[in-house]
Parts: sequence; C-alpha cells; structure tokens
Amino acid sequence: MPRPVTLFTGQWADLKLEEMAALAAEMGYDGLELACWGDHFDVEKAVSEDGYCRGRWEILEKHGLTCFAISNHLVGQAVCDPIDERHKLILPARVWGDGKPEGVRQRAAEEMKRTAQAAAKLGVKVVNGFTGSSVWHKLYFFPPTGQPEIDAGFKDFADRWNPILDEFDNVGVRFGLEVHPTEIAYDIYTARRAIDALKGRPAFGFNFDPSHLVWQGIDPVKFIDAFQDRIYHVHVKDAIRTLDGETSILASHLSFGDHRRGWDFRSPGRGEVDFEEITRALNRARYTGPLSVEWEDCGMDRVHGASEAVEFVRGMDFSPSGLAFDKAFEKK
Repeated sequence: MPRPVTLFTGQWADLKLEEMAALAAEMGYDGLELACWGDHFDVEKAVSEDGYCRGRWEILEKHGLTCFAISNHLVGQAVCDPIDERHKLILPARVWGDGKPEGVRQRAAEEMKRTAQAAAKLGVKVVNGFTGSSVWHKLYFFPPTGQPEIDAGFKDFADRWNPILDEFDNVGVRFGLEVHPTEIAYDIYTARRAIDALKGRPAFGFNFDPSHLVWQGIDPVKFIDAFQDRIYHVHVKDAIRTLDGETSILASHLSFGDHRRGWDFRSPGRGEVDFEEITRALNRARYTGPLSVEWEDCGMDRVHGASEAVEFVRGMDFSPSGLAFDKAFEKK
C-alpha cells in the first residue's frame, strides 16, 4: 500500500494550525507532522491541559488529516550544545530561563521528557528532533583534537540522553534523530557511534532525511541499508551541490538561498537526491510509516513548492513486489 504523505509544519510556524491544516488538505496531504513551536503543538499545554490534544485532533480531523509524529528539534538542540545567544532565538522562555548554559541544557532535557509524555497523550509513537553536540565545533581537528575529547563528547551525549530516553520508554514512544550537521550524529560513522554510546537501546533511532547526507557526499541509500531497523520516520527533502571550482562545500558563511553557496536545499525532485533508489531501500527496510515532506527551497514560493511536492512523493512511492518476475516459469 502507498505510504501516507504528510507535511512537516516547522517551516510554516507563522501560520495558525487551523490555517495550516486547511492549506495542507487543499494541497492534497494526508496529514501533518506537528512542530512543537509556533501554534501547532505546545508541549506544556499537551501535558498539563485536559482536552488540548483532543482539540489538536479536532482541527486535523475537520480537514481530513492525520498525524503520525511530532517534532521538537529546537529544544533537543540545546540538550548537548555549548549554549550561546543563538539558542535564545529558538527556545521557549521557560527553557532559556536566565541563559546560564548548564541550566539551559538541563531544562531542555526536562522539556524533551515532557515531549515524550505529550506525544503519548496525543497518541503518536515518534518524536523527531535534534540532540545537539558538545563536540560538533571540533569537526576540523585543529587545534589538535584527540580521540579522548571526542569520546568525552559521545559520553556527554549518552549521559544526557539516557535519562530522556528512559521517559520515552516509560510512555512507549521512540525518538528519531534527524542526522544532521551540528548534531552528535551527522553521517553513517557518527550514527553508529551514537547508537554504541547508548548501548543500542531501541528507543533511539533516526528520522531519515537524505538532504543532509547527499551534500556531504554520503549515499542516503547506504544509510538506510545500514540502519534498516532504526528508520522510525522519513523526511522527503532535496538538496543540490553547485560546486564550480569557486564555491565551497562549507558554504562560505553565505546564507541559505544565496546563489554563491556550494550547496543548498531544493524542492523534492529538483535536487540531486535519488528518490527512486531511496524508495527501493525503504522497501527493503520494510518501512511502512509516513513520507513527510520537509519543504525548504529559498528560490521558490512555498505553496507552489509544497503543492508539487505532494504529487512528486506520490509518484515516487511504490510497494515492493510480492512475486519474483520469473516465478511463472518454475516447474510445478
């Protein structure tokens, strides 16, 4: 059966959920992946207010939509990060508090525990998000960086996230890390290392997003094949490299959308991600969850882009064959 096609609301947080739901339904989506910022899904209200989750469902159902996951990337980022003023822009005031770094990290961890509880109350089984990283800024090993420092970063990740994941286990919800630069895992090797740091606990898996892999030169299909049993959710998002001998894969401190960048995000089907092979890999992994469009393309109107994206995703998806093509020639 075709997988449901949903739209991640993180890039649409300027709209109220009622408006977002009506627009998504008009564009042809089956559901929404609700962001835990803007008006779409409030973790604190979900946990503390009777009827809040029911109210979210009423809005979705009014427009014929469903929901399979919520996402709290912004708060998750602060759990392990070296905190600075940039985080104040993305965090709820209750998490930022006085801005002292360790306090911010601890409040972010508590908020992620509440996010698991909120997901359970809403009735979804996956929370997507980020982890942050105490060692991402040491990506380039100069000044000289020894492996003990990196080991300490993965230990810090495990020490901070294991108690969070305990709460995920308590309420029957799983966490899907979007493997991404600035996180503890940003490629295949670091994803394996993150799993090992957590001693393989099943509560931790991945929100697969090929766009953050392809510009690094990583084959997204190899990621799926490496972690077949940990693909808990899927983002459909595209990217393209525009390296011409002058542009840089490090993007040159140029803003997204600047044509001089060495890579950028594109509307699904307009970049270099091979979604045909990704579909085949997801079939091998027996992934039956939603395909959630995370729409980002600074060069295109978002309603136009998200409207064409839903049709692209429906066209790219197909069920695996249940029969070998030469079965008819076998002797009976």
